[in-house]
Amino acid sequence: MNSVRIPFFQVDAFTQKPFAGNPAAVCLLTKDGLAEPLMQQIAAENNLSETAFLLPQGSQGTILHYGLRWFTPTTEVDLCGHATLASAHVLLTQVDPQAEAVEFSTRSGLLRVRRLGERLVMDFPAQPVEPWPEALESVAAALGVVPRELYRGGMGLAVLDSPQQVGQLQPDMAKIQALASTGLVVTAPGEEQDFVSRFFAPQLGIPEDPVTGAAHCLLIPYWAKRLGRSELTARQVSARGGELLGRDLGSRVEIAGYAVLVIMGEMRLD
Repeated sequence: MNSVRIPFFQVDAFTQKPFAGNPAAVCLLTKDGLAEPLMQQIAAENNLSETAFLLPQGSQGTILHYGLRWFTPTTEVDLCGHATLASAHVLLTQVDPQAEAVEFSTRSGLLRVRRLGERLVMDFPAQPVEPWPEALESVAAALGVVPRELYRGGMGLAVLDSPQQVGQLQPDMAKIQALASTGLVVTAPGEEQDFVSRFFAPQLGIPEDPVTGAAHCLLIPYWAKRLGRSELTARQVSARGGELLGRDLGSRVEIAGYAVLVIMGEMRLD
């Protein structure tokens, strides 16, 4: 292999302070990109819930255009919120601080991220859910508590009664991994926020994800309908924790949050 140097960043997403929120690695590639097996090896080496790979596609005025792919330590995924936020943060603070927005070409279509004061706002596809009654017994066994409601969309969605129930969960990861779903979101009404959540995805090599933007593609439409309003505040109550703002737009959702750069360097592939 020829000597390759890749600009590398690690960003804590959905937080205003280092060592909270959800860390994501961001690799800034050249137009030639990297082979998919190598990207997967890099993601496994980073051992974060997601590593994002950015491929420049030119720009138009103040809008940057990049290809974006996301890898967990074990697989490529179709959609990732926190690594998208981290990627936009790198581009809008380190690459082109004068730019107003970024448009990413992804496996989930075109995703746009714009500035909102110090926050960044992501425009994502909403994910509808449908009742999932056949999995109620299995989900209850995995969580140790019976959900009051259970749905499935791109992932499972279990609704509990209180934020204390969500925060105190000690789920059986083997039983969650056995579910016919690419992860399980658990949510409940909040006290300081409109709702809280946690996300478990051992199927993707992520026992618990600290803060999960993609899960809010299900959560925001659900809570908007339940609470009767489109603008919502949310907290993911993992050990690291993170804050999000959400807005229901029908077929799309907006997810807003802060991000903090904590590591900047160079990956060497010799």
